[in-house]
Amino acid sequence: MKAKKILVPAALCALLFLAGYGVGTLIARQMKKQKQDEPAYIGRSEIKLTDGRMTPEALLSLGRLSDPQVSPDGTKILYGVSYNSIADNRSCRNLFICDIDGSNVRQLTRYAKSVSNARWSADGRSIYFLQGGQIWKAPLKGASLGKRDRLSDIPSGIGEFKISPDESRILFLSTVPGTVKTPDHSDPLLGQAEAYATESLMYRHWDHWVTETPRTYVAPFGKGIITPDVARDILGDEPYELPTEPFGGLEQLDWNPDSRHIAYSCRKKAGIDYAFSTDAEIYLYDVETDSTVCIPMEGGYDTDPVWSHDGRKLAWISMARDGYEADQQRLMVAEVRTDGATMEARDIRWISESLDADAAGIFWTPDDREIIFNALVDGLQALFRADVGSCRISRITDGDWWFDFNSPFAYRKNGGVEEFFASYCSLSFPNELVRITVDGTDGVSYAQLTDENGPILRQMAEPVCEKRYVRTVDGKDMLTWVLYPPEFDAAKQYPAIEICLGGPQGTLSQGWSYRWNYRLMAAQGFIVVMPNRRGTTAFGQEWKEEISGDYIGLNMQDYLSAAREIKAEPYVSKLAACGASYGGYSVYYLAGIHGDLYDCFIAHAGIFDERYMYYTTEEMWFPEWDNGGLGRGFLSGSPWSEFPEAKRHYANSPDVNVRNWHTPILCIHGGMDFRIPYDQGMAAFNCAQYMGVPSKLVVFPTECHWILQPQNALYWHRTYFDWLDRWMK
Repeated sequence: MKAKKILVPAALCALLFLAGYGVGTLIARQMKKQKQDEPAYIGRSEIKLTDGRMTPEALLSLGRLSDPQVSPDGTKILYGVSYNSIADNRSCRNLFICDIDGSNVRQLTRYAKSVSNARWSADGRSIYFLQGGQIWKAPLKGASLGKRDRLSDIPSGIGEFKISPDESRILFLSTVPGTVKTPDHSDPLLGQAEAYATESLMYRHWDHWVTETPRTYVAPFGKGIITPDVARDILGDEPYELPTEPFGGLEQLDWNPDSRHIAYSCRKKAGIDYAFSTDAEIYLYDVETDSTVCIPMEGGYDTDPVWSHDGRKLAWISMARDGYEADQQRLMVAEVRTDGATMEARDIRWISESLDADAAGIFWTPDDREIIFNALVDGLQALFRADVGSCRISRITDGDWWFDFNSPFAYRKNGGVEEFFASYCSLSFPNELVRITVDGTDGVSYAQLTDENGPILRQMAEPVCEKRYVRTVDGKDMLTWVLYPPEFDAAKQYPAIEICLGGPQGTLSQGWSYRWNYRLMAAQGFIVVMPNRRGTTAFGQEWKEEISGDYIGLNMQDYLSAAREIKAEPYVSKLAACGASYGGYSVYYLAGIHGDLYDCFIAHAGIFDERYMYYTTEEMWFPEWDNGGLGRGFLSGSPWSEFPEAKRHYANSPDVNVRNWHTPILCIHGGMDFRIPYDQGMAAFNCAQYMGVPSKLVVFPTECHWILQPQNALYWHRTYFDWLDRWMK
């Protein structure tokens, strides 16, 4: 690394000399500090647990496996693993490789700075990857990578990239100045002034101000360093973002096998239209003619386009209704003509119409006859297949596991035997790679290929998971997962935690979380109760939609039904309700209506005052629909709406019932949370204090809706369990 030049003024040199130092000493100290400030390599944790009990420290020590990529010849898997350093308060991601059967695991890189977006070269001899915002290439040499070469020099940095199938071109994500301006835009001398100025919506997303806008570029590949001079902005002069903020990536763009045409998803709206609409369309772009056509679809999100292997068909995920971000995710397929400069989509079909579930994770089989995808059904995320010709849907996987949305990442067929390569996890373990074998006679078998966290997990006592059905007030059966502490004894008594789900649309299932980790909660001696109340996404569209415009209705009764059933068990002593986001809203609302059912509350990033929330949140389509507007027109879900659902919604905000609060409550919030601004947590805490309720407020100034920094995460867990221990044990 080239040392930075350190300039020491002459007057300061004289003072240092008189003080007995000298410039050399100062420079040496500065160089030493600079070296100390450089990040160090972070490797796999060697943590030892002496009593078999899972701890927050053990949770944060687990490796986080992601982004598996199968080699072109189908013999190896490339993937990344992130490790935390609590002492350094950061994480670092490096690359690993194994044979296709999971054997012969090798660590390819041991960099001190994270590596991401690793991809195989077409010949399988090299690896392309991102580090420090630029693209690099390194040859694969056995158990390591050789000397790396830098392939890009983009001043604003690169976020992700996709290389065309023939490796002649590359797509990459970078940024341009956004609609929000800072003082140095008007006067370069004001570089130390801090202010954000805007004249339109929306000006911030979740955790950042829109001072930059994501854009996607195409450039020649393999013909020298990629610079802004050789890159073309796909959107040209159009003032939109690509990919869509705040969570979109290059899964929203896909190369046609001809390496000339690109399908992409874009929400071509600005200002107030952008803030209130979810209407994104699929576009076809011709690199050679710089021309674009739209695949017309009325409604909401159209995202995640994926070309068939022959380049003649395109699949994508589509929502029918504008403004409803939780609408059903439909699997669509169209015939696409790309003859010369002609681009045309026709015969658009809803392939997954017979499945009352959300589709995601599109993967074409090599013969283009079937699409493999993920869907949440009956409380579990499973792999499904769709016959493109007949639209027949069938389920591939069973068992109580959660298959990742980005899976499967590979498929192969030998005679009548099919093999699917995916990621999976459960309440007991985080993401690992798995091979799923379907032979047509003996059903489905599973072989876990990686064991990234086995050495740590095998030191922990296992909890016991139960699937039970709770009867709701309207006579329906609600799937409720119950996780019991290790070595559970029904003759003893245990405190219990009821989990209030965020979203509000989502699912409590066999997923793994590094914050709301239910195995960790059970390991501390708590029974964890996870009811899939109205609004959850794995039980059909009707069940999902029963929460919209009715936050205080049946879904709250669902929580109370599960709480009464579990608290009636002789082995349950006390009961807490805990949740984040809409789960935090649920906690604040339950605090005002529960009577004496709960003994303790914890709300993270919760909505307390719905009226004020409408005025300060960022993505306006969300409150517009769910607060009672239900897609009936502009501002139909506003606090001044005349629709009865909206009037009822705002009249029953959690803050309305604070006079009934009497149960200890912990309020947690991130200072950079722009979805639910942190003063919602402050307001709830202040009101609890006014009412004389035992309460505590914790604000993380540099965190957003999630707590991501390792030391903050550790403090979050300690605070969470300290509060539960104080009031539950």
